[in-house]
Amino acid sequence: MLFKELELIEPILNALETEGYVNPTPIQQQAIPLALAGRDLLGCAQTGTGKTAAFAIPILQLVCKTQIGGNYSKGIKALILTPTRELAIQIDESFAAYGKNLRMKHQVIFGGVSQVHQVNALRNGVDILVATPGRLLDLMQQGHVRLHDIQFFVLDEADRMLDMGFINDVKKIVAKLPAKKQTLFFSATMPPEIEKLSATLLHNPAKVEVTPVSSTVEKIEQAVYFVEKENKKHLLNELLKDQQIQTALVFTRTKHGADKVVKDLTKQGITAEAIHGNKSQNARQRALTNFKAGSTRILVATDIAARGIDIDLLSHVFNYELPNVPETYVHRIGRTGRAGASGMAVSFCDGEERAYLKDIQKLIKIQLPVVTDHAYHSEAPVVGSFKLPERNRRPQQQNRTRKFSYHKSAQNRG
Repeated sequence: MLFKELELIEPILNALETEGYVNPTPIQQQAIPLALAGRDLLGCAQTGTGKTAAFAIPILQLVCKTQIGGNYSKGIKALILTPTRELAIQIDESFAAYGKNLRMKHQVIFGGVSQVHQVNALRNGVDILVATPGRLLDLMQQGHVRLHDIQFFVLDEADRMLDMGFINDVKKIVAKLPAKKQTLFFSATMPPEIEKLSATLLHNPAKVEVTPVSSTVEKIEQAVYFVEKENKKHLLNELLKDQQIQTALVFTRTKHGADKVVKDLTKQGITAEAIHGNKSQNARQRALTNFKAGSTRILVATDIAARGIDIDLLSHVFNYELPNVPETYVHRIGRTGRAGASGMAVSFCDGEERAYLKDIQKLIKIQLPVVTDHAYHSEAPVVGSFKLPERNRRPQQQNRTRKFSYHKSAQNRG
């Protein structure tokens, strides 16, 4: 299927062509026609499936239709609520890209920075508002934001809203929205409280489910290295000697751990920056900008800070520390292999993390292939370990860390 088969208006099609978009992803194929038809939508899709475009494109077209149809007002017509500042910024960038040929004002608001610029933009009139819950509630209480003209509402990453403790803020915001509106609700998982919230928001919704959370993106190759905790920094440095890894995202469980990894990499002459909750918004955005531009080779992140990261052609994700929640593993590795691209997900597992690995493999229903031919291998009685074919090893490093050139079939061994 092509985007031009989705009955999109010419200005949006031209913008998509400029961005190099030709074929919609499965969730875009399903969600866009339903949204354009005015249906409420309940979408369950993991990160990396093209979800942002699935709601941004129809919202742009629907808001444009209200302008042309004489139903125009100066009030905010569409609200997109999302949990993190990074994700809010990237959603706003998507609206800018897809709506570049439309006369439409969009604005992003989030906390951690001065509200002056955001308030000034709101006073000048905004058609589409992308916001995080805390800052939106704050500006609503100050009288800078009124939601009585909202015609389209998107709640994105609803499960993460719950995880981050925003669910009560979301309910307060929803209570201020008009009863008559079109609602698009997206969540990677559907815990009971999220299902209950969706039932109160949606009217006779169409359901779209693409790649449930227990699945990992098909084009992502995965592997695990058994290594003692004290040797993880040495193994990471060894693997990053491969210059084919131009950029990589490294995950840790804690803020302190992220800072320590950056410090260790910097000592080895590898440019790295960290993003986590203790960093200021400006510092986090600067690190992300540097990473996207390629001036920073390695970005080290905690899970909450990284949920909204969307990097085109990110080839590698490293789980420096395995997550203690198995679903988080799926979200982490979904940073690579996005929108049809291939990717590599590498996990380090020490003795204390074996139980985490077991839970992850149970969830994704895959026995992760174990790489044993490296200098820091820690022996463990694990079913499914394998050694890579001789032809794939560097001759000068027969018994050390190998280059990332795994065969696709290695995913299913074990």
